[in-house]
Amino acid sequence: MPQPPAGDLDQSFGRQRVTADVRRRRIRDVFDAVAPRYDLMNDLMSFGIHRLWKRTLARRCRDAVGPVVDLAGGTGDVARLLADGARRVIVCDPSLPMMQEGRRRDAADVTWLAGEAERLPFADGSVGLLTVSFGLRNATRLDAALAEIHRVLKPGGRFVCLEFSRPHWWLAPFYDLYSYLVIPRLGAAVARAPVAYQYLIESIRRFPNQKDFAGLIAATGFTAVRWENVSFGIAALHFGERPDGG
Repeated sequence: MPQPPAGDLDQSFGRQRVTADVRRRRIRDVFDAVAPRYDLMNDLMSFGIHRLWKRTLARRCRDAVGPVVDLAGGTGDVARLLADGARRVIVCDPSLPMMQEGRRRDAADVTWLAGEAERLPFADGSVGLLTVSFGLRNATRLDAALAEIHRVLKPGGRFVCLEFSRPHWWLAPFYDLYSYLVIPRLGAAVARAPVAYQYLIESIRRFPNQKDFAGLIAATGFTAVRWENVSFGIAALHFGERPDGG
């Protein structure tokens, strides 16, 4: 899949070309608007399956050392799965309302920190595991976000990304119909934010497929790059490691 330009004009927001700063602000506004009903909408849109995908991510990370950063962690649902009492777990998200929603829940073992993927507020080589679930596609510059993730990981540190991807050919037509016809209507009825959920669907379509995204991860300098489809490729787990000498 072709990547968006890396200059002042970045990915489109709807049909309008916008600057990177404007797009970043609009994306943040999207998540601020839907924060109170974000988890409910995820349950409705995926019939609860997103929780199974996130549990799969947590199982794949059981033996990873900390500290752990869950980037774009929102309300902390993944961070709570990763918190085992032995590792420090930090949610890093640009949306304060999303994190405030998460703080209302039982998240005693989770630390909350505002930050963006392209400018992570962590020192070089300070993170043992960095996860991100359904958030990296909202980065204004995917290449810059991957470079930042590589920078903050310790040598031998692990990167695990759960993101919507390309379903198997026989499922794709049905999935497309559902995405374009049902999800924005759910967003209007439940979250009262149809434009926000139209944007989310468009961001899924713009994100690279499994093979292309793996190529970007490898090009950033990660090793042991692989992916694992879940639910016939509707989403995929991508894995990478920062090499010991990298």
